[in-house]
Amino acid sequence: MNRLSLYDRVADETASTVIRRYSTSFGLASRLLDATVRQHVENIYALVRVADEIVDGGVAEAGLDAVHAARYLNEFEAETNAAMQSGYSTNLVVHAFARTAREVGFGEELTEPFFHSMRMDLTDTEHDPESFERYVYGSAEVVGLMCLRAFLQGEQLDDEQNDRLVAGARALGAAFQKVNFLRDLSADFETLGRSYFPGVRVESFTEDDKVRLLDDIDDDLRVSAAVIGELPRGSRRAVALAQGLFTELAVRLRKTPASQLVRARVRVPDPVKARIALGALAGRTPRPRAAAPTSSIGAPA
Repeated sequence: MNRLSLYDRVADETASTVIRRYSTSFGLASRLLDATVRQHVENIYALVRVADEIVDGGVAEAGLDAVHAARYLNEFEAETNAAMQSGYSTNLVVHAFARTAREVGFGEELTEPFFHSMRMDLTDTEHDPESFERYVYGSAEVVGLMCLRAFLQGEQLDDEQNDRLVAGARALGAAFQKVNFLRDLSADFETLGRSYFPGVRVESFTEDDKVRLLDDIDDDLRVSAAVIGELPRGSRRAVALAQGLFTELAVRLRKTPASQLVRARVRVPDPVKARIALGALAGRTPRPRAAAPTSSIGAPA
């Protein structure tokens, strides 16, 4: 093994450690991926996680302000772009990510909107419908598209099938993000001063607000569930598990009174996660609740 191969391996191992320590759900799902695909997804997750830490946690807890966070984020993006061009970085997480980007075929067309959304977290505390759509695309949907490139490496698809899978990847990414926003309503508002959903206020959050948001999430989950069977076998079970975990979260959020959602974070218990994992292993794709003709607030669903 030459020195670069050793460095590549250490970079991959570093990225794998990040997903194991930060996310039990995604760490669990990644274990169902074929080995090569798994490493690419873990490399993607690690870079996204580090960027998120810059804007949401580590920098502030180090006693530094938003100006410093913006500078670190800009430097992180610049280093990522340079590494995607050269294939090398002195930052192990960036190095692993750049190797994945070059191998599976994406570049700044996906990283630029991602970093733009991260930058929004440093300045925007409330969103209107347009900025919310832009934020969700950059912070979540493009991550789904990065992973999709890894899933489809070496596959031959016609344009119609590719379009369906792209729509599914974007929808699943959007559902993940919206579910997390709903779970973290109180923490985002009280700790970070953010209100992501347009027109939704924590202090006046109602059952109608909750149902409207969950109807939208279920729409996304239906789109993503419809195409899981078209994914390559090496990634299908992992995506089914991720779909199942967030479908279960959506069910539990719907059963939780709005007044309680703003005080406690809804979770999926470990035994339920295990049951969903077994279903994914068996090839079952969880489905969100059936669409209703109208929502509970009287608007078209």
